Formats: sequence, C-alpha cells, structure tokens
Amino acid sequence: MFKIGYIAACLSAFILPVQGEEDEIQLFNGKDFTGWEVLVGEESIPLEEQEIFSVKEGEIHVYPTQKGGSKQPFAGLVTKRSFENYHLKVDFKWGKKKFAPRANAVRDAGVLVHVMDANKIWPASVELQIQEGDTGDLWIIGAQAKSKIDGASFTYSPKGSLVTRPEDVSRPYSKVSRSYSWERPGWNMVELIVRGDHAIFKVNGRIVNEAIDCRKVEADGSVSPLVNGRILLQAEGSEVFYRNVVLLPLAE
Repeated sequence: MFKIGYIAACLSAFILPVQGEEDEIQLFNGKDFTGWEVLVGEESIPLEEQEIFSVKEGEIHVYPTQKGGSKQPFAGLVTKRSFENYHLKVDFKWGKKKFAPRANAVRDAGVLVHVMDANKIWPASVELQIQEGDTGDLWIIGAQAKSKIDGASFTYSPKGSLVTRPEDVSRPYSKVSRSYSWERPGWNMVELIVRGDHAIFKVNGRIVNEAIDCRKVEADGSVSPLVNGRILLQAEGSEVFYRNVVLLPLAE
C-alpha cells in the first residue's frame, strides 16, 4: 500500500494545476484566430489572406474549401505566445479529403510544442503525432529527447530503457512509436502534460509516450534544456477538424 500511495502522490504532484479549472486558458476562442498566426512554407501569412484554416461553429477546419486530391501546401497554425509548464488538451476529428503529396497516404496531422523560431515547415519542436493508426507517436524535430523504449519492439514502454533520440543531433527528425493505438472513429482527445523538459503524451485518456530531457540544438551542435516554446497545430495534407484547444497552467 505504501508503494502504491507513494507513486500516486508523485503522479498527482506532476499534474497538479496552479489552482482550479477557472485558470484554463482557451487558446482557441471558438470564433476567430485571435492569438494565432499562420505559417506556410517559410512565410508567416496574414490570417485574412490564407485559406488553409477557417473557423465554423466553434471548430477549426483545415483545408475547408480545397478540392480533394489537389496539391496543397503544408502549414501550421501557431500561437503568438510561448508557454511552459502546462497541461494542453486538443480534440481532433478527421475529414474526408486528402491532398497531394499525401493523397494516397494515411491521414496526417499533429500538435507541436516547444516550437522554436517558427520560420519554416517544420520548425524545431517536439510533436505529438496525429496520424491514422499512429496517433501518439513522438517526433523530435531539430531537437533531442529521451524516451522509455522497449528494446524488442522499439516502441514506448513505461518500463522501457531510457534511450536518447536522435543520437546524432545533425539528424532533423527522429521518432519513438506510441505504445498502443487508442484512436477511435469521430472525435478524439490528445493531451500533453508538459513540465520543464519533460512531456507526457495521452490519447483519449491513456498515456502512450513520453519526451524526457528535451534539448534544443544550438548552432554549434551543442544542446541545452528545452523548456518552453510556442504551440502549433498542423495542416499536413489531410482535412481535419480541431476544437477545445485548452491550456491549464501547472505549478512549478
């Protein structure tokens, strides 16, 4: 009983909010993109001039009017502010359309946190992958992190060995697969519980991955702690809907 109680206390301490639910920050107000900007390629596009993200009935609609199968750019809806120590919740649902160059691939999107210098697709960051059958994969983009990996399957496991990805910081992308696919038809909820350089990934209430000891890669190849940054919602060649983008600050 002592061990169980001790573990529960530690977990509670990790996710304890500053105060109550009234401290939630509605990153998306359900009406417009106040507090956000759009990145397409290597350009920040004025909100009124872009057609990749729209708002209707409290939902963000990605590629709302584009013809399925047509070639469309990848883009990001990114917060103007940076954040640290928070519990982020995002609901998503797939649409029907897919677009070149991913017209024949599984539907793909994602939530990026600790976004640094959002001046390209994709910026250096830590990503909770949203992809059909793979939601909850960890992608490390232009950065470095550790995760708990089962050696036999090379997927995340709470009891796995701590492995650094990538070992060579010159590699722009590295992945750790989620432990299990908890995605379901219709609306799903993904969560990132971020405290300092540690992020826990959850899909529909289940822990599926972790990014531990996150590091940003400096120009000289050295690494330093990555503890804050902007938040980005991906448009990656698939029609998708986002809603209830909520951030709850956590106690330090």
